[in-house]
Amino acid sequence: MAPDSDDDELDDLEDPYDDDDEDAPQTEVTIEVTGLSLYTHHGVTAAEREVGQRLVLDLRLEVGECDATVTDLVEDTVDYGSVCERVALVAQQRSYKTLERLCSAIADRLLSDFAAVEVWVKATKPEPPIPLPVESVSVEVWRQADE
Repeated sequence: MAPDSDDDELDDLEDPYDDDDEDAPQTEVTIEVTGLSLYTHHGVTAAEREVGQRLVLDLRLEVGECDATVTDLVEDTVDYGSVCERVALVAQQRSYKTLERLCSAIADRLLSDFAAVEVWVKATKPEPPIPLPVESVSVEVWRQADE
């Protein structure tokens, strides 16, 4: 076998990322952050808003196709570090009575600031102020970007 025969075989292979190929693989990207723990001042009671408490946030961003699957560059995707910083800012800049409103504010901010098609935001109170034994309470909000 000739030494360059392997090179010839490689030349015959199709590039799976060739844009002209209608059958090229399509890769949808989901970015998920689990367990972002923040000290916040949200709650129905004045005591919750004054004293504050720990909230745990879970986030999921449907990015769709992104160039980072090919380029390996963080600039070509949604930077999850920046996502966490933005969520912390929204969660700590003001106080909301309901987790529903907090999650909605975070979802709106994520959709406006990042290239996401859909976002899920879940806020969990590990120690809710209710008189019954509960491990945690949580609220989840889902939003789609306007087309």
